[in-house]
Amino acid sequence: MKMFAHDGGLLERYAQHLPITSATPALSLHEGSTPLIGAERLARWVGVDELYVKVEGANPTGSFKDRGMVVAVAKAIEDGASLILCASTGNTAASCAAYAARAGIESVVLLPSGKVALGKLAQAIAYGARVTMVDANFDRALDIARELCSDYAAVLVNSVNPHRIAGQATAAYEICDALGDAPDVLVLPVGNGGNITAYARGFERYQKLALSTRMPRIIGGQAAGAAPFVRRAPVADPQTIASAIRIGRPATWQPALEAADSTGGFFHAVADDDILDAYHHVAQLEGIFCEPASASSLAALRASVESGKVSRAARFVCVLTGNGLKDPATAMPEDLELVPIVADATVIAQQLGIGKRRVAKK
Repeated sequence: MKMFAHDGGLLERYAQHLPITSATPALSLHEGSTPLIGAERLARWVGVDELYVKVEGANPTGSFKDRGMVVAVAKAIEDGASLILCASTGNTAASCAAYAARAGIESVVLLPSGKVALGKLAQAIAYGARVTMVDANFDRALDIARELCSDYAAVLVNSVNPHRIAGQATAAYEICDALGDAPDVLVLPVGNGGNITAYARGFERYQKLALSTRMPRIIGGQAAGAAPFVRRAPVADPQTIASAIRIGRPATWQPALEAADSTGGFFHAVADDDILDAYHHVAQLEGIFCEPASASSLAALRASVESGKVSRAARFVCVLTGNGLKDPATAMPEDLELVPIVADATVIAQQLGIGKRRVAKK
């Protein structure tokens, strides 16, 4: 297997914290190093004093999945794999396909029927994955993926793969490196449970190495129609507009519960309307376009502040897990109708209510 030149990806920057060896290919698409942005206007809307957003949509395929995927794929290649496979609601599919293409190996993606945003499906197809739609929800699709990788020559790269968790933990390292310590509270969307597990392990590792002084309280945001962690029980038919977290039977169950419980955190369910409200506010107040599932972190934090479950006087970080272009249809109002008008600046100014420029008196 050809070794790729080091180019500043996670395998290089956090090598000492990752399960890589001299035989691990230096695979990279320049993942990681995503912005941690102070969000003052959004903080006022949420109801807290200090808020940062970790914009994971800035990763190469537009989601946090790239952090774990680069490690999982590199380790699969190290072990001699030529085919990787995943079940996905979209983001994992895009990431799996991209890193397989980068590494020159094959990828297969199992999609749950009718439950994937077109932007994500387009990515997987463009990267050359063999895409199969399964007549089932995500939970059943993952069961089948696990069976295939157990009995056939394919490596599973879903978040049950421990290398995925190790790679996703790098986001916690980056937050600590940027802030000089862990935040007081971290809030993130939760679907399958892998990412909350990874963040907890990342913060724990940095604290043990004395690279940070504390563990943050970790809060998981879930959609009300797909909230198995809130209910502490599987959801048979999960439903939410936030397709990335439309999961009723999480694969990473106990570690995810421990990540919240052990830090004094909790899981909070929010209605789709509240998720969409947060989705629009982060775009309009801060100029950051995230996919709906990402906004569940902000919606969950706002609801938690309003209910008194958390104090506003703390340093908060909300994780925005994916780019808004993953699901452009959600951004478009159903009643949007663009009708051409006469190409005349005066007419357009009148229609838009734009006033004349004031000329300063000499």
